[in-house]
Amino acid sequence: MNATKANLINSFTLIAFGLWGYFEVDSLTALIPVGFGVVLLLCYNGVKNQNKVIAHIAVLLTLVILLALLGMRLPKSLDSGGIGLFRVLVMCASSTIAMIYFVKSFVDARKK
Repeated sequence: MNATKANLINSFTLIAFGLWGYFEVDSLTALIPVGFGVVLLLCYNGVKNQNKVIAHIAVLLTLVILLALLGMRLPKSLDSGGIGLFRVLVMCASSTIAMIYFVKSFVDARKK
């Protein structure tokens, strides 16, 4: 896997699980990951073509959504449990994996 694929998987995960959460609880805040997922999906070609500016934007957005999920959503989901906790954990995992591959790609580019 590379940063491009990780970004694509993360984008689709955020969109799908955010929509699932929205339709289950009917809360507009559940659409926040959907918005981030759409923007990350729009960054796909830039990341694929190794555009540094777009890649850095994608990393920043991935970091912001990861921190928001871990800092604000995860504690609430831990209290309530259930399927909502599963959704948050999957979104956290996909964002973490994307961050790892982004950092790895930046380190590899720096070595070259």
